[in-house]
Amino acid sequence: MDIATILGIATGFGLVILAMATGGGLSWFLDAPSAMIVGGGLIGALLISYPLPTVLRVMAVAKNVFFQKVQAPEQVIRKIVEMSRVSRKEGILALQRMVPGLKDPFFVKAVELMTDGIEPEKLTDILETELESVAERHRLGAEIFTSLGNFAPAMGMMGTLIGLVKMLMQMNDPSSIGPSMSVAIVTTFYGVIAANLIFFPIAGKLRMLSAQELLVKQLIIGGIVSVQKGDNPRVVEQKLHSFVSPEKRKSAF
Repeated sequence: MDIATILGIATGFGLVILAMATGGGLSWFLDAPSAMIVGGGLIGALLISYPLPTVLRVMAVAKNVFFQKVQAPEQVIRKIVEMSRVSRKEGILALQRMVPGLKDPFFVKAVELMTDGIEPEKLTDILETELESVAERHRLGAEIFTSLGNFAPAMGMMGTLIGLVKMLMQMNDPSSIGPSMSVAIVTTFYGVIAANLIFFPIAGKLRMLSAQELLVKQLIIGGIVSVQKGDNPRVVEQKLHSFVSPEKRKSAF
């Protein structure tokens, strides 16, 4: 589980709730009609914007924010350098015994294609095509939460307008002004909180995780092709070090 995400949620919502409770009561900010307007509006806008199967995958995508762990590039580099050593000593087919120890399906596929004797150009085309598909899925996941972040304040404004209409239509009854005004203000509050403490942060985290994962996959492609060509392990390592920042470039030699 990602500690930074949990800490961010606890800090953000904790301080907001503390501010809400100071000088009053949390019950002032609980309003069922406001929640229905924002929640129902978001669901409706999402179903109109995206196909149903895509919407149903939203929760699975959101789970990645908490549980997805991207491989460290340095670990992948060490593994590929080890493969280069084994390949030069025992041949490419000897790398088949290393496949069970690989956890990344993309890495497994790359090694299997190499040991099957696929030419480097064809191997690169296959893996880059899959890389583009992964990038598109990641982009769509982040886009959905960005859309929700854009819709939420608009739904809040919709609730504000509904509350103002109800208030103006009942101006002759002073007792109804308070509840109507509450719907108007609290709904906007719900929309802003949902956008800025939930949807936009999730979209940003998904984009960051996607960039990290795609970097590792590009590193795998470059490393596997280098191993297939029979490059010296030192050369393989130097090539792959270009994918990581200087402070993370630790040589195995």
